[in-house]
Amino acid sequence: MSHNSFGHLFRVTTWGESHGPALGCVVDGCPSLIDISENEIQFWLDRRRPGQNRFTTQRREPDAVKILSGVFEGKTTGTPVSLMIENVDQRSKDYGDIKEKYRPGHADFAYQTKYGIRDYRGGGRSSARETAARVAAGALARKVLGDQVKIQGYLTQIGDKVIDRTRFDAAEIENNPFWCPDSTAAKEWEVYLDSIRKAGSSVGAVIEVVASGIPAGLGAPIYGKLDSDLAGAMMTINAVKGVEIGEGFSAAALTGEGNADEMRQGNASSPRFMSNHAGGILGGISTGQDIVVRFAVKPTSSILKARDTVTIAGEDTEIVTKGRHDPCVGIRAVPVGEAMMACVLADHLLRHRGQQG
Repeated sequence: MSHNSFGHLFRVTTWGESHGPALGCVVDGCPSLIDISENEIQFWLDRRRPGQNRFTTQRREPDAVKILSGVFEGKTTGTPVSLMIENVDQRSKDYGDIKEKYRPGHADFAYQTKYGIRDYRGGGRSSARETAARVAAGALARKVLGDQVKIQGYLTQIGDKVIDRTRFDAAEIENNPFWCPDSTAAKEWEVYLDSIRKAGSSVGAVIEVVASGIPAGLGAPIYGKLDSDLAGAMMTINAVKGVEIGEGFSAAALTGEGNADEMRQGNASSPRFMSNHAGGILGGISTGQDIVVRFAVKPTSSILKARDTVTIAGEDTEIVTKGRHDPCVGIRAVPVGEAMMACVLADHLLRHRGQQG
């Protein structure tokens, strides 16, 4: 299997499977003399860690990261940084019943068709477990970007329940299990998701990630667009089925004058934008405004309700997926979206310096 790497100058390669002994990543191209420690990486991994509340999978993984290379005396050396996270709470027996069956909505059939073999224990590389390695890489990317760049993700929708943006309060994001900026919606989601979980089903979600403090000029025309790289990065996250930049699909309902971000004279180096429908990117290049990315996550495919499927031998049958699964996998996708935003921005920052000095 190829295609396990992304990025150009800040290049991330992930490895490992859901029920293997470990997973991790190798970050190549990280500048030297970046201060980094296992504790700093662990802070971000703990935000994604499973089993922290009843609304996420109860798999108990400490996600303890180990730095294997590329760091000496607390600083990056400019050589590849290798990070490893051991799997300690696998229950492969939970997947014995599906060894010969394809899970509807999952990657089982596609993997079997392409490779002639699949790791049925949790899905192998198709499992959201792989995203822990991305969060580890994102911690290093944040250090490359520096403290002036802030990246914040949050849920704006679970199932058909949407936040009220007039109640948006950034201080609420860390105060509930849904990363929700609307405290009223968070309480409603709690009741709603409890009913979904008890019914043995699942729902999808929409996550918004905003990066502030990004300088103007990152990205390049046509095939090096910052927004295309961000969209591609978010689409690689497990279960993501759609991505928007700025207004996204809503821009189709606007007029030209309604969609245009009008300008007035600001400081000497940049105009002042009156709105941000473009999501901080014009012509594939950052404008200095907040970069706004939104992505939709489908419902978790592994559910307790019986569904029609077929066996590897081509026989009709039913399937019920046992094990520990997220009733809404979008909740834990928030730190992953933040990490992918950080990695793409770090890569484009280094590419900009390489071209423009």
